[in-house]
Amino acid sequence: MNETELYTLGNQIWANINAEILKIEFLVQFLAVVFGYGAARVLRPRLQSTISKTSERISIGAIRRFMPVLNSVSLPVLWLGIQFIVLAVIRGAGHPSYLLSVTCSLLSAWVIIQILTRLMQNTAWARLVAFCIWTITALNILGFLSPTLEFLDSLAFTFGDADISMLKVAKGIVAAIIVFWASMGLSKFAESRIYKAEALTPSVQVLLAKLIRVSLIAVAILIVLSNSGINITAFAVFSGALGVGIGFGLQKVVSNLISGVILLLDRSIKPGDVIEVGQTYGRVHAMGARYASVITRDSTEFLIPNEDLITQQVVNWSYSSKNIRLRVPLGVAYNSDVPAAIKLAEEASVTIGRVLNDPAPRCLMRGFGDSAIDLELRFWIADPELGCGNVTSDVLLAVWQSFRDNDVDIPFPQRDVRVHMVDPTKLPTELPADD
Repeated sequence: MNETELYTLGNQIWANINAEILKIEFLVQFLAVVFGYGAARVLRPRLQSTISKTSERISIGAIRRFMPVLNSVSLPVLWLGIQFIVLAVIRGAGHPSYLLSVTCSLLSAWVIIQILTRLMQNTAWARLVAFCIWTITALNILGFLSPTLEFLDSLAFTFGDADISMLKVAKGIVAAIIVFWASMGLSKFAESRIYKAEALTPSVQVLLAKLIRVSLIAVAILIVLSNSGINITAFAVFSGALGVGIGFGLQKVVSNLISGVILLLDRSIKPGDVIEVGQTYGRVHAMGARYASVITRDSTEFLIPNEDLITQQVVNWSYSSKNIRLRVPLGVAYNSDVPAAIKLAEEASVTIGRVLNDPAPRCLMRGFGDSAIDLELRFWIADPELGCGNVTSDVLLAVWQSFRDNDVDIPFPQRDVRVHMVDPTKLPTELPADD
């Protein structure tokens, strides 16, 4: 489109606007717009009350979160609905409706932008979407939308057997934004529903959530490619080359991904388990595609690769049962009543809240030590994720208090040192010669 055509189109639009303003129908349309706004202001409180009552009866979290957004755009939605009714009546009667069409276009853009920007958490994407919608609306009102689309379609180039134009690229970008945003929203909604399903184990929940996310992203990519006019079969060679590259350059990454799937399937390690890998002891907080998050008692979070959980020795303290037995060495003096000391140790350990009564604590005599009679107290707990050192300390403190109250001595290491006196006259006067 050259400058002469643009100038002619602009003069025509301006002539149409002047012709519409000079007619009595323009005043009627203006009054219809004002009436629609006033009616929307009057009906808005009733609509907001209805939305609030409906939101209280809805149990689905995603829809309940959408209700406040709908409540915030209740005025433009009502106004738009009234203007659409008036527009249909005026067009049905055969009267001009330029001002009403412009008002409906602006209100539609306003409603769509308000809803999308409130639902999108990323402000940059929200601003981009708002800019695109306002641009399309302005072009449509001014009558430049069709010429602009034709101009973008004329800017084309050939890539292999496919003809790619700027219009297809623009459509692909818009489709990508909408489709990926919708797929991520559906993925979050599905994950929230899966994690609330008590019938599924934590590992199955994580596996289903990952599969749904990957599937939705794959479907989104296919939709974007097909909407852009790109032949998907052209990616066959590229997929083969990518597979070879993954095989050589991303061995560890792929190994961790596959190991993560194996861990989720066999359920040997799942969120909430208390595990020990090497020097790391803690609770499994989350399991990702590449690593497992383990939080220790010091609130230190270790990201352990999934491959290490497959290839290395892992102690799962809560694999089949959370009940674990702890052992505490004790010692009493040789002059102590050993059966009474054993009974006191068992009774003292039961007073600790985390120690289980079934199985009951047992104290055994292990042998005769250098300075004391060696005992070993064994007790069970059912919450290893809360730590083992703290409950062991509480048990030792209770046993010490019981021994002190009942005069049971806990000896400390002793050594007898004997000094023999030697007659100086009997010592040799000369040192033996070296051989």
